[in-house]
Amino acid sequence: MDRRFERRKEALLAEAQVDAEVFRGALERLEAFVEPFAACLWRPEQAKHTLEFVSGLISDVDRKNTESIAYRHDQGRKNLQHFIGQAEWDHAPLFVELARQVGQTLGRPDGVLVFDPSGFPKKGKESVGVQRQWCGRLGKIDNCQVAVYLGYVSAEGHTLANTRLYFPKEWAADRVRRKKCGVPRTLRHQTRHALSLEMLAETGDLLPHAWVAGDDEMGRSSRFRQDLRERREQYLLAVPSNTLIRDLDVELPPYSGRGAPPKTPFRRVDAWRKALPESAWTNLSVRDGEKSPLEVDMVKCRVCARTDRECVGPEEVLLVIRLRDEQGEVKHDYYLSNASAETSLAEFARAAKAEHRIEECLQRGKSETGLADYEVRSWRGWYHHQVLSMIASWFVLTETRHEKKIRSCDDVPSNAGDYRLALAFRQPMRWSRPHRPRTHTAATTESTRSLLPLQTQKPLTAFDFRTAADLEQ
Repeated sequence: MDRRFERRKEALLAEAQVDAEVFRGALERLEAFVEPFAACLWRPEQAKHTLEFVSGLISDVDRKNTESIAYRHDQGRKNLQHFIGQAEWDHAPLFVELARQVGQTLGRPDGVLVFDPSGFPKKGKESVGVQRQWCGRLGKIDNCQVAVYLGYVSAEGHTLANTRLYFPKEWAADRVRRKKCGVPRTLRHQTRHALSLEMLAETGDLLPHAWVAGDDEMGRSSRFRQDLRERREQYLLAVPSNTLIRDLDVELPPYSGRGAPPKTPFRRVDAWRKALPESAWTNLSVRDGEKSPLEVDMVKCRVCARTDRECVGPEEVLLVIRLRDEQGEVKHDYYLSNASAETSLAEFARAAKAEHRIEECLQRGKSETGLADYEVRSWRGWYHHQVLSMIASWFVLTETRHEKKIRSCDDVPSNAGDYRLALAFRQPMRWSRPHRPRTHTAATTESTRSLLPLQTQKPLTAFDFRTAADLEQ
């Protein structure tokens, strides 16, 4: 093994160790954390189930569904299944409370709201909203459900703050399936862009931000960009490489005095980029990498883009980012923005980097807090599981911030806490009695992240998230 790699591995393993101090008072913090969300529910037993379900989502169970979590708490599964799948409690106030806390804790005036669709592969036709459609998780068209997520990104951190299930036209017209899945009568088909605007109206004011960002599925719609302009939102949205634009910065030939004034013809953005001289690119270091600073090349210009109805849109800024991936291949990303043309490339780069953070948020939710582990088919059950999973992810992030405060004197990477806490919460944990924990060896866990798999080198203080009444027994 290369000595440099061996030293890096040793440093990573050292960073993965979780001090016992991190867990001290965690049970009390969890109970206090859940209280504002439980207060949004109607009945005392629902508040109890909320604590049980959230604690199960951050535990070590393999499949974080109602059955596994109920058995984790030594309970029958029916009560928890009814709480998630059939109980009539409104998820909307919990999303509002989540956004309020995120904005209060992570909020910065220069924050970024990020919209991103995500697919959940499914078998059969009974789950609400399922049909053959593009599934980004599989990279192809397949049977799946699709949801649109709202993420919040600032210098303080990033997390999911809201979501909407995409309801296809096929489902909107099917009365039998609607009734079977408990779809509200007032619910109608909406595009993913309309769902994003709905979330923006619901929780956007609670999340301080300067930018709205999204991938090329969001940015390809000129109507969506127009809606954001009408709401006075500053956006930076990725667009496909075949987007047609007219360069407004190019020098035109002099007007001859006859006919229409000369205009630059429309071109695809990838063709426009290929015609650029190398001197047009500006090199920028965006963050520190493992081996060296991560550098990208950027170029911007004023353009007009073709709209969805083949009309000429308003003036926008085209941003192209060129980078080299881990395999050494050159990749180009294209963005359109309504920001001032005087906006610095560094500020554009910051907003573009934030757009990719929502992938980390979704990965955290799916790998650590059971975002995709639901086994419900109803509209109500889907939202119940989603909001509680996102609340559990928010708790993990708050615990990470708590751990960073404890280790504030240590020189560790900014994301090290995420891995240590995720690993620690997935240990087989049982509590014998207060302040007398038993120790267990670290369990091997799967990770979809890019760093090396981390294992602890010394036993961890173990505990199980249970209610106070359980501990007294």
